Amino acid sequence: MILEVLNYAATWPLTTPAHRGAIRYSVNLWSRANRCAKAWRGHEDQTKATILAAAATLKQRRTAVVLGSGLLRDVPIRELSQIFDTVVLVDLVHLASVRFRLRRQRLHNVRLIERDVSGFDAGSGVQDPEPLAFLRQVPYLDFVVSANLASQMGMAVKRRMEQTGEDWADPARELVSAHVKGMQNLPCATCLVTDISYAVIDRTGHLHEAFDLLFGVVPPYHSAQWEWPVAPLGEESGDYKIVHTVIAATNTTM
Repeated sequence: MILEVLNYAATWPLTTPAHRGAIRYSVNLWSRANRCAKAWRGHEDQTKATILAAAATLKQRRTAVVLGSGLLRDVPIRELSQIFDTVVLVDLVHLASVRFRLRRQRLHNVRLIERDVSGFDAGSGVQDPEPLAFLRQVPYLDFVVSANLASQMGMAVKRRMEQTGEDWADPARELVSAHVKGMQNLPCATCLVTDISYAVIDRTGHLHEAFDLLFGVVPPYHSAQWEWPVAPLGEESGDYKIVHTVIAATNTTM
């Protein structure tokens, strides 16, 4: 608990007021990732390998952008820093622990951008049809990664609108769809890694609940699929575990 408080306090002044509400979620995720490190390792290694395999096929490696860089546990940041001239990490919050790691590793060509890439305006409920249009301003862009982000954006809208009693189904689906289409329409190589569903499974292997994390959006063609035990037995309950299904869709034929 002490480390969580320190990380939260150190991140607060480094984050713009508009995004400070997301610090608690990021710290909670950081804490869970540390507790579940062994269970998450397979997912993290698979995600890193997928990103690096896509990057290895590129003829030009000038600028790479990682959307949803988060804790960097599933992002091969050192290797990307060595491969590309510049690496840009984009997320709502960049925890102090992440910033310290980058400084300690002396990754001087890594840049941080604090941004909500969902394109959803919580105040008006309006979805930007081109939430990734800002990437056109990035010079020499050769590679964009979306790292386990699409489903998180949909779930965030669902949670916010449930609190006000609003119907979240259409806004969540439109948000996820805009992100997936935006990745497909970028004029550079892309790697979209996203969880597409979760399942609540008890000790006997019985399925108790399943949920579509893409909210009805058809998953893009993908070359890889695996399971991510987000909450292994004992994390939320000794009676069940929560397992996400993850896909990786890459396009390096630009």
